[in-house]
Amino acid sequence: MVALDSGKHTVVPAPSPRTARRPRRRQRHVGWVFAGPAAALFALFFAYPLGASLLQSFTAEDAGSLRWVGLDQYQRLLHDPAFADALVNTGLILVMQVPVMVGLALLLAALLNQSWLRFRGTWRAVHFLPAVTTLVAYAVVFQVLLKTDNGLVNQMLGAVGLSPIDWLNDPTWARVSLILTLTWRWTGYNAVILLAGLQSIGKEQYEAAALDGASTFTTYTRVILPQLRPVVLFCVITSTIGTLQLFDENYVLTRGGPDDATLTPVVYLYKVGFQQFDFGYAAAIAWVVVALIAAISAAQYFAFGRERRR
Repeated sequence: MVALDSGKHTVVPAPSPRTARRPRRRQRHVGWVFAGPAAALFALFFAYPLGASLLQSFTAEDAGSLRWVGLDQYQRLLHDPAFADALVNTGLILVMQVPVMVGLALLLAALLNQSWLRFRGTWRAVHFLPAVTTLVAYAVVFQVLLKTDNGLVNQMLGAVGLSPIDWLNDPTWARVSLILTLTWRWTGYNAVILLAGLQSIGKEQYEAAALDGASTFTTYTRVILPQLRPVVLFCVITSTIGTLQLFDENYVLTRGGPDDATLTPVVYLYKVGFQQFDFGYAAAIAWVVVALIAAISAAQYFAFGRERRR
């Protein structure tokens, strides 16, 4: 490097490679200073418990001490009728509730996106409010509403001449109650997400469809829905994950009953781990649930996201 000093050329030596590396090292150190606390919390409260639970799933308690049993806990799951019932119940809820909820969310999002609707911001907030309420609080509210005796829902049925329904003590109606409860809470949440997707579609798409003579139904099914495919897929996958992790609602409403009609894998995990204190078996249940969530989510992504990747 050359610098001018009183009309004379002064040669300034170029920085050595070792000196040039120092700012980069400082930048790395500064990055670790900021990321360190988050990384430590992640390792302490997430990575360590995750690894410990995986190891615990290969052990069993024997006379107050842990004994390595290999895959015995997972083989035990294969012959556990209660766990099989929990999977069947979750599958039924998943197949019936998620499509209905996403369909209602699509209709609600389309309605909230209409330009003629007054107070649209207020209506969006009102429909999103159920997702803000705590899980236990709204489940308790539905437990009161669906009481067989003096429940508000049965009082309304009686007012129109219908006989009361044993919502929470009959296996079939208990599943229906759980599906209605979940649909009430999560429809508005998914509608807001779908509404964001609708608002990202330009008005020229609607105008072009109208010029081609397409009806409103054809416009939404042939023009709008294909462009909403990634958003719908997101809603379906997140709703599926939530259903597979279902605990609060069915535990508060029915404790997994009657006759295990609303028993889900996470409720069963809770009963095994914190009522029977069989933590090794509970850890195995947890990891099977994780594997099911990963497998089903991947299957949905590859099945419904294929067209967009092409």
